[in-house]
Amino acid sequence: MSNETSSMNTQSVLTVACEQTEVLLFDPLSSKHIKTLSEAHEDCVNNIRFLDNRMFATCSDDTTIALWDLRKLNSKVCTLHGHTSWVKNIEYDTNTRLLVTSGFDGNVIIWDTNRCTEEGCPHKKFFHTRFLMRMRLTPDSSKMLISTSSGYLLILHELDLTKSLEVGSYPILRARRTASTSDVTSTSETRPSGSPCRNRDLGPLFEKHMSRSSQREGASPRNSLEVLTPEVPGERDRGNCITSLQLHPKGWATLLRCSSNTDDQEWTCVYEFQEGAPVHQVSPRCSLRLTHYIEEANVGRGYIKELCFSPDGRMIASPHGYGIRLLGFDSQCKELVDCLPKEAGTLQEIGSLYSHKDVVLTTKFSPTHCQVASGCLSGRVSLYQPKF
Repeated sequence: MSNETSSMNTQSVLTVACEQTEVLLFDPLSSKHIKTLSEAHEDCVNNIRFLDNRMFATCSDDTTIALWDLRKLNSKVCTLHGHTSWVKNIEYDTNTRLLVTSGFDGNVIIWDTNRCTEEGCPHKKFFHTRFLMRMRLTPDSSKMLISTSSGYLLILHELDLTKSLEVGSYPILRARRTASTSDVTSTSETRPSGSPCRNRDLGPLFEKHMSRSSQREGASPRNSLEVLTPEVPGERDRGNCITSLQLHPKGWATLLRCSSNTDDQEWTCVYEFQEGAPVHQVSPRCSLRLTHYIEEANVGRGYIKELCFSPDGRMIASPHGYGIRLLGFDSQCKELVDCLPKEAGTLQEIGSLYSHKDVVLTTKFSPTHCQVASGCLSGRVSLYQPKF
């Protein structure tokens, strides 16, 4: 199974992205295998995203994105070409019907699915940064978050996907390190040289514009860029790589899986969005405050482990060795807003599920049933119906 993600959507189909060019479809209730798309791509399939109840998109290391229709799976609706390296993430804005993809070429590309033909969809490069790992949209598509292997978290505020962001065309807010309290301090430091991905910084784009971050007068500017270095407990003086990035289903927080620069420790961390006083009185400020964290098992070193929130946002499913842990903000699985500590606290283990014989790389909750899926390095997929 791919070390990226297993996507579960609609009431009747579980779709699994596989390393060997395949997409598997299951009935999530009976666990019955429905169909295999044996040559969905020419290389590893990394991510699957449903656009509605019948259309879904897949992306691959073959640099393409494919659109599929559940009613006619013998062939693709179309193939999208535009990336020049492995495509890792797919997001979708239901309001504008724009598909958003990101890849290891550092590009975020927008695809207009309103004007799709058999030849593809009109597209444009929206944003570029070095060492891009993951990209997510908040549920209301008002922000885009991008994580990098050099330990930075980029946030685009007041998001407008209709504009292309060339270097110098967007205002940059102050870069700063997040903290475990509401205090946020300025910083411009780069990641130490021991990165597991051998990356150093955001490159000329970041360095060139940090010194000229003056903002337009008036309302908060569209597509304002904020650069953060999320702090991991005990790691103030060590770099980290943000390998997995997810968002709370209500847009309250972001969930990160971080590994140390020597790749010998991993953490699951929750950061609350804190809308506060504007920077320079005209720019939005959205500092992230570390609220909860837990150290993870150092198993499967070098592989990316994808975690996720439950549909109601009260639990987190996190790969942990040969199984998964179900984590809560407290032992009663209360809402995040009811469990905000003054200082960062430890996530509580609600339960654990183990059935694999290899390292678990991905996990996903069903959006419609009390069910969670996990996939391991050897390709096995397990379905659970947790009981507490």
